Amino acid sequence: MIRRGVVFDFDGVLADSEGLHLAAFQDVLAARGWTLARATYFDRYLGFDDRDLLKAFLVDHDLQVADAELDEIVAEKGRNYDARVHAGHILFPAAAACVGRLRVRFALGIASGSVHDEIADILRANHLEQAFDVVIGADDVPRSKPAPDPYAAAVAHLGVRPEDAVAIEDSHWGLTSARAAGLRTIGITTSYPRHALTSADAVVDSLDEVTPELIMRLLAVR
Repeated sequence: MIRRGVVFDFDGVLADSEGLHLAAFQDVLAARGWTLARATYFDRYLGFDDRDLLKAFLVDHDLQVADAELDEIVAEKGRNYDARVHAGHILFPAAAACVGRLRVRFALGIASGSVHDEIADILRANHLEQAFDVVIGADDVPRSKPAPDPYAAAVAHLGVRPEDAVAIEDSHWGLTSARAAGLRTIGITTSYPRHALTSADAVVDSLDEVTPELIMRLLAVR
């Protein structure tokens, strides 16, 4: 029997966390007199890991900081984000049910631009740590999205051929990563409208629409 898999992005797909990431970034940047607008975050920086986002922000604003300060900004943002996460639940309402119904038929993984420990903490807090066979964070691979590394690593750990796996993503950066790794793709409109996700093989508005039947239909298309 062919082993098949589903690999989820995390922020914006399972976890409604992009707003928390944005607020954490805004806090630490504002403390230095810098401004990050919501529209700019979603249009320009969504899909970057924390360090690459900050590097891009500094370039975009013609700013220079020493490596030690960059490290401190990343760490400060992480602390701010952690405090926000622990203040409340951040999984999308449909996330647990979606994971539960897919888990019965598919090997499940996560490939994310967040660091591994952040993902693991949220999964444990929501009793989903045993639902995934592999979690790939930004710190687990040489290159983050839009490079194919996160999805390539996820399917390799799952023991699934790329053509037998489907990725679920909320951004064109993530879709580019998954497609470059050879996976079929589902775009979800939690962060961007449908017209921004046209490279996906299917587009949904909620995880409620992601069923085993949809996964199998996508995998049947060669």
